[in-house]
Amino acid sequence: MTKRKKILVGILALLVILVGVCTVYVMDYYHADETALACLADGAEGMSITTKENGEIVFMPDDAQAGLVFYPGGKVQAEAYAPLLCRLAQNGICCVLEPMPLRLAFLNVNAAEGVPAEYPEIKNWYIGGHSLGVAAAMFAQKHSEEYQGLVLFAAYSSVDLSQTQLAVLSVYGSNDGVLNKTQYEKAKSNLPEDFTEVIIQGGCHGGFGSYGAQKGDGVPAISSEEQWNITADTVAEWMGLVS
Repeated sequence: MTKRKKILVGILALLVILVGVCTVYVMDYYHADETALACLADGAEGMSITTKENGEIVFMPDDAQAGLVFYPGGKVQAEAYAPLLCRLAQNGICCVLEPMPLRLAFLNVNAAEGVPAEYPEIKNWYIGGHSLGVAAAMFAQKHSEEYQGLVLFAAYSSVDLSQTQLAVLSVYGSNDGVLNKTQYEKAKSNLPEDFTEVIIQGGCHGGFGSYGAQKGDGVPAISSEEQWNITADTVAEWMGLVS
């Protein structure tokens, strides 16, 4: 075999390996469990669920008082957040769940582009994301005039929002074993001084979704239902929708 052929064979072998690694990575993700899928199928009282042609899933309350664009966590099937978003909708929050390419929000940071304009009847819009769904913060930084605030679900912002007018809510579970607490504390300087922090006692990282135990996570001391309910009530209260 000539030197040139050896080089070509080597390149081909490397490409095959890379394709294989990428395929394994893409296929290895957290799937929405039966609870999440049942929630999507059945909905909940006082709201409706619609899947749009672009894949967005809209959880629309009968009487929407605010809107939230939601970015799912990294390598998590978007539908896994249905139970939480159903509860948010029952609190009067229209939730627009954005599916992400390869289940990575950083591959479509601008997914929220134009969403508020589609629902002119809703005046106050927020954006948020779970874990790596914090890519929502990057979008919020450049579109702060379109949104009232940002909700960080077990996440921290790597971009500076301290000089924006955005209201910020940071909520995570006390038993979270995935969130890097050191980086989380450092990143607080990226938030406005008056940001709100809520720690859900007994909650864990994966407890915001419904996709089973997450690798490296802590052991929850409360049920998933409790974490969803507490989270939904916390967000609604922070938005001023409940007293």
